[in-house]
Amino acid sequence: MEVCGTHTMAISASGLRRAIDPRLRLISGPGCPVCVTAQPDIDLAIELAKQPGVIITTFGDMMRVPGSHSSLEQESARGADVRIVYSPLDAVKLAQANPGHTVVFLGVGFETTIPTVAAAVKIARSGQTGNFLVLPLFKTMPQALRVIAEAPRLRIDGFIMPGHVSTIIGSRPYEFLVREFHRPCCVVGFEVLDLLQGIIMLLEQLVMTNDECRMSNAGPESSRLAPQSSIANRKSSLPVMIQYRRSVTPAGNRTAQSLIAEVFSADDAVWRGLGMIPGSGLKFTRDYAAFDARRRFKVEAGPARKIKGCRCGDILLGAMVPTECRLFAKTCTPENPFGPCMVSSEGACAAHYKYER
Repeated sequence: MEVCGTHTMAISASGLRRAIDPRLRLISGPGCPVCVTAQPDIDLAIELAKQPGVIITTFGDMMRVPGSHSSLEQESARGADVRIVYSPLDAVKLAQANPGHTVVFLGVGFETTIPTVAAAVKIARSGQTGNFLVLPLFKTMPQALRVIAEAPRLRIDGFIMPGHVSTIIGSRPYEFLVREFHRPCCVVGFEVLDLLQGIIMLLEQLVMTNDECRMSNAGPESSRLAPQSSIANRKSSLPVMIQYRRSVTPAGNRTAQSLIAEVFSADDAVWRGLGMIPGSGLKFTRDYAAFDARRRFKVEAGPARKIKGCRCGDILLGAMVPTECRLFAKTCTPENPFGPCMVSSEGACAAHYKYER
């Protein structure tokens, strides 16, 4: 399973899935931050867009994600002020240029994006830009991987770990997958050769793990081949491999990690398809709580409406592939999306629609 939307697109665009041995199955996991944003959070963002004097700023993928009854794109057509930005700093500058409005940045993203938002918040505070707020909808990856590894209906033999996220957090946060679940993990880059090399590294470690397991259960005869203590311990001590060494280290980017820890703290979060995952989201620390849009606006969305027939949740969990959804490429298309996996430029449905139909 790859758990990065950029990997999903790269695998589909390269034709890699069709080129490899059919006994090796590549499936997509919850690697797209837009896709894993829960329906109630989408509805909340839409409600904020309806508030007088509010300018919603967001990355472009969020515009067309269907809410229960509308989308940000539809609200914009009805007169709401919704603007696409290319960085959180653009939203800060917009707030400084519009002191009579409140600018809300939709904080959707994984660890890759979070440091840039934290930096923008610090800049806003130093510039006393009090009309800049953030709606924190962030997700952090390791806790979601634990949920997937524990899911009894999934049979994941190994993980292609996200390159961008790992640039920030390093490879150490994934060690529990090897230690507790004995799943080989490899942080992989995004070129075709990166992916091929990463897959080979995973397969080699998977074979090594299985061989050692058999040796440890083979009885006295195997003791002449390797010390039992070595065999017993090696399976739990296999490393998280890094193919993407030009960008990723075991420790990650300490400066970015410190920036995140200063502005945000762990919080529970609801993921589309995975449900509530403790400690997998972020909230503002006490020193920066004034920048939380939820605190400024006491807005509540109505009950979320499940979109009938949409299987994005199962696709994000890896329980099915997009082509197994009855709506795929029929009633659900990029022009008429039923769920975020068809909307986002990193969504599995969008990748399959564009490259693998």
